[in-house]
Amino acid sequence: MAASDTPILLLNAPLVANRLGYPDLSGLDLLELFAFVHPARFCTPTPKGLAHALGLPEAKSDDCVPQLLQQAAGVLLGSCADPAWPERAGAWSTLQSLARLRWPWAQVLAHHVAKPEKAEKWLFSTLPEWEVSPERPQPAQVLIGEEEIAAQLSRLTGEGAEQREGQRDYARDVGGIFAPRGQKGKPHLLLAQAGTGIGKTLGYLAPTSLWSGAAQGTVWVSTFTKNLQRQLRRESRRAWPERRSDGSPPVVVRKGRENYLCLLNLEDALQGGFAGRPAVLAQLVARWAAYSQDGDMIGGDLPGWLGTLFRKRGIAALTDQRGECIYAGCPHYRKCFIERAARDSAQADLVIANHALVMINAARSGTRDPAQRPTRIIFDEGHHVFEAADSTFAAALTGQECIELRRWLMGPERNSRGRRRGLAARLSDVASYDDAAGIAVADAIAAAEALPGDGWLQRLNDGESFGPIEALLGAVRAATYARDESGGQELGYGIETEVAGLDGPIVQIAGEAQEALAAIRQPLLRLAVRLESILQDPPDWLDGQGRARIEGARHSLAWRIDLIAAWEALLSRLGGPADPEFVDWLAVDRSEAREYDVGIHRRWLDPMKPFARTVLEPAHGVMLTSATLTDRGAEGAEWDSAIARSGALHIDVAPSLGSAISPFDYASNAEVLIVTDIRKGDIPALSGAYARLIEAAGGGVLGLFTAIRRLRAVHGRIADRLAREGLPLFAQHVDPIDTGTLVDIFRDDPLASLLGTDALRDGVDVPGNSLRCVVMEQVPWPKPNILHRARRAAAKETPGGGKAFDDRIIRAKLAQACGRLIRSRDDRGHFVVLSSAFPSRLLTAFPPGTPIIRLGLEEALQRVAAGVHPAADTALHPAAPADE
Repeated sequence: MAASDTPILLLNAPLVANRLGYPDLSGLDLLELFAFVHPARFCTPTPKGLAHALGLPEAKSDDCVPQLLQQAAGVLLGSCADPAWPERAGAWSTLQSLARLRWPWAQVLAHHVAKPEKAEKWLFSTLPEWEVSPERPQPAQVLIGEEEIAAQLSRLTGEGAEQREGQRDYARDVGGIFAPRGQKGKPHLLLAQAGTGIGKTLGYLAPTSLWSGAAQGTVWVSTFTKNLQRQLRRESRRAWPERRSDGSPPVVVRKGRENYLCLLNLEDALQGGFAGRPAVLAQLVARWAAYSQDGDMIGGDLPGWLGTLFRKRGIAALTDQRGECIYAGCPHYRKCFIERAARDSAQADLVIANHALVMINAARSGTRDPAQRPTRIIFDEGHHVFEAADSTFAAALTGQECIELRRWLMGPERNSRGRRRGLAARLSDVASYDDAAGIAVADAIAAAEALPGDGWLQRLNDGESFGPIEALLGAVRAATYARDESGGQELGYGIETEVAGLDGPIVQIAGEAQEALAAIRQPLLRLAVRLESILQDPPDWLDGQGRARIEGARHSLAWRIDLIAAWEALLSRLGGPADPEFVDWLAVDRSEAREYDVGIHRRWLDPMKPFARTVLEPAHGVMLTSATLTDRGAEGAEWDSAIARSGALHIDVAPSLGSAISPFDYASNAEVLIVTDIRKGDIPALSGAYARLIEAAGGGVLGLFTAIRRLRAVHGRIADRLAREGLPLFAQHVDPIDTGTLVDIFRDDPLASLLGTDALRDGVDVPGNSLRCVVMEQVPWPKPNILHRARRAAAKETPGGGKAFDDRIIRAKLAQACGRLIRSRDDRGHFVVLSSAFPSRLLTAFPPGTPIIRLGLEEALQRVAAGVHPAADTALHPAAPADE
């Protein structure tokens, strides 16, 4: 009632509204004020985090929070009046725009932000331009010795640092991948298991920094999670300065284009492309852009919580989500954050990227852009390389993908807002100069009419599909529903079925759709040839910017031509013999019974084949490293599966193997508790167990779920109960907060607990007292989908067969989840699995020496409440065998 009567001072309005069940809650949100006053500055979006960011004492209790919020508002407003306010530039102009948008804080700030004596410059005139640099020569062939590596490691760890023999051996092994390559197509390949706490980051940065300095070459370090990228950026400062003497950065973080702010999209948003609350977001993002280090909106210095304050997908709309960049045709091209990152990475000593980007760069570089091809690569979090390759080298002919291709070719549909332009608009000057190019553009756009357009899902539901490709998707949808026996229809899950055994009409429709796709691809091929000829024999009007724009168009065309060719190959197999290299299936994607996509999918049975061909063969040295790289069987570490999942078997290279054991004392600092009296599927019992475990631990619990539906059910039953006990509970897929910010909140508050799914099972680094108990709702059995079934069947020829294949997947997930618990020498805690039947063969997933106890919930609560002590008595509670 108070919130509806008058604007109130609050922190994180969407979260408060979600907790109150009052979706229209608004007021004076201090996070929005913080984003205006201190753009690009980190702040955990909690009262405690806000206090730390502003140098205020923490609130002693919830009752003191209102006073803290008032104090925080006073400090923020006082900063605006301070002559030394570092973020003053541009604030007054932005405030005038926000006042016109009726931003609640504008009237308050008007009395504190003084009008500058000189008119402030427009953002796009203040951003620095990147400079064109000559191509970096190929690296020198050098050898780095073991003594050099050991000395560099000592320098990086610092004087007085503990000397770890395992870390020294690890760094020495890494040095081997930088030796000159002996044969083309056969890189030096190292698989290195590095237990938690070994110090692997500095272990591989030591030889990396030596080689890059001596050879003047670039090393790519690839991660799977943004958290590790941030950590690497911090650690790299020990080996490289922030800037070289010429001002260029020796270390660059590279991400996909969709992670960076698109200045053209921002300009459109500022000039009327956004309305209402999204327009306020655009103004705050513009404030941030003026102070951002690299324009990274996803995991960079843009506060992760900023986009969630505005509910809609405003952040995504300000990035290049659809590959629609017009390159040198953009007025902001010379100031583009994306182009700057690409150019800096070509000159960098160290490029920090993610697995998908490294694979895409390797696949698309080659003759197109050899300078961007990674040749020395360290895959940290290497246990995810198989998963990343599986996604990168996949093909999916779906309605959503077709919509994106149609818009790229034809431009926005009628009544669509925004700056999107079709192929004809992007290449209008080329088409007017070259008749053949103009005809090719016109033919491609005409053929694109066959692609699904807006409203395609409703037409499929009504049985009124338009064109051959929509007709195919309609047939796919009907066949999937007709064949489904999973029970997913009733539960609202997505459903799928095999491609095999399709009847004649579907095969015929697929043939017509294939012809329609070929009709699009052929003119695009002709256009690509014409663009090539224009670059070879340029007209007088083609300046440097025009050349760069045509180069960009060629890259975009090549991407779409390859995509359409993959779709055609996919359709050509329908009705014919199955290709043993691939797994194909039909799917209807649904969320809570709402359909959002329909299509045909193809995955490699072994995605390490294309990975080996496109990534490993051109490389000179590659390492895959992780704390869970190998499977832990009854006999200890088993390397066969790690070698198979590295791609080594497809390039005839015997990889070097290295292993460094974790220095942590798991026997004294951790316990694994297998709770045997919670029945599977009993949501009330599961909820009660989670609530009581969180209460026993006093917070600090990370709860991991294998299904979003169960996560939401448990959260809904226990959140209020825990809140009344002063134990805040946060959850993925429930709270309107991005995952990275949820982890920041969890790390910042020892009383908080966090529920999540797979994204929290890996890559979450929360050392100290904030995480003292990990709870898994059940054994993480593999999802029995068509792809898994095919790979399980293929594993029958390997030792242990399909059962061993499943067990390796489960043990890997358990090991990764357990790895969240002990992150430093002083960490202690419990790993709890709520499973009435936990097979003994899976127990080897846990670190050797860790006490494993099967017990009931009541006894587990006692042990969690008591904490872990070195003298913990496990002799009376051995890990008794369970039914296999």
